[in-house]
Amino acid sequence: MTRRPIGDPSEFIRSNTRLQAPPHVPEISLHLADEAMDLWKLTEEELDTLGLPLPFWAFAWAGGQALARYVLDHPETVAGKNVLVFAGGSGLEAIAAVKCGAARVLATEIDPFALVAMELNAGMNGVRFEIADFDVLDLGFAGLPFRPETVLLGDVFFEKPLATRVATFAAEATACGATALVGDPGRSYLPKERLVRLAEYRVPVTRALEDAEVKRTVVWRFHG
Repeated sequence: MTRRPIGDPSEFIRSNTRLQAPPHVPEISLHLADEAMDLWKLTEEELDTLGLPLPFWAFAWAGGQALARYVLDHPETVAGKNVLVFAGGSGLEAIAAVKCGAARVLATEIDPFALVAMELNAGMNGVRFEIADFDVLDLGFAGLPFRPETVLLGDVFFEKPLATRVATFAAEATACGATALVGDPGRSYLPKERLVRLAEYRVPVTRALEDAEVKRTVVWRFHG
């Protein structure tokens, strides 16, 4: 299949989103897609033709909103600590961590457009954090370039193969003394038997992508 050129990713993001605050985290502004926009409505075939992965970065998912809310309400979770944000997406959790005084924040993503979106969103919120394109699940916790004390995992248990790998990584992080926090709105492959409930929120979400306008979303601590 021939892929059409897509130009500058930052211009693509600006053209297909608008700056707005996630409903559960009004302190932070992000480049997000409106429900009326056609960004997500493009078929997978059309996105592939454009050379784009599905734009998960363009929406404030319930798990990420809840996790960012928890961090902002409990700054001691990250204050003065090294923080890893797995699958950073829009950068919501990373921005919250910086705002709460984290010593170092590294957000990782394998989607090149998410990497650009995080950089744009960091700038719009007047913060800076490290952004990397490596897959932490391939490296493992011991293979990371620094030793996180807190790991943030927002809405990542929606697919079984990924969920299994994430749980393994979180268990490794916990065994090494890190605190692994999970934000999840009841995804199918959440390993509840390995989690301790910390807080619960009712998070407004994009109705076109979810089965409800408000998702009951829990922040958990992984206990190994």
